[in-house]
Amino acid sequence: MKLTTHFSLEEMIRSGVAISRRIDNTPTVEDIERMCLLCENVLKPIRRRFGVTRISSGYRSRELNKAVGGAPSSQHMRGEAADIHISDMETGMKIYDFVRKHLDFDQMLFEHRMSNGCRWLHISYTARRTNRRQAQTVRC
Repeated sequence: MKLTTHFSLEEMIRSGVAISRRIDNTPTVEDIERMCLLCENVLKPIRRRFGVTRISSGYRSRELNKAVGGAPSSQHMRGEAADIHISDMETGMKIYDFVRKHLDFDQMLFEHRMSNGCRWLHISYTARRTNRRQAQTVRC
């Protein structure tokens, strides 16, 4: 199923942890509607501008969110958030600046783990209220 011309439902719900632990990661109709909004308003413009955009974590069921150590109120569980794999700092900062300057978003965290060099951009969008446009970089 296509959520937008650039994103599929499969891409947004795929999870190695869910597969290996046999966790059901099936979203509700409402979750799918929220994923469509996230993709259309944030992820699609990123992919159109920067090309290949790999979603490392999209929608998460409550069970999956708990299994991966997600926050109890994570927007991933509502279909409102996704994590994008970032290959290098320069590209990550370009995407971060583009989103901050040009897109409506709720929360954006550019996270990089110093121990292993892993980088990702957590980004969310909501239609439940005005998006907060919170943006920060986090080193962990």
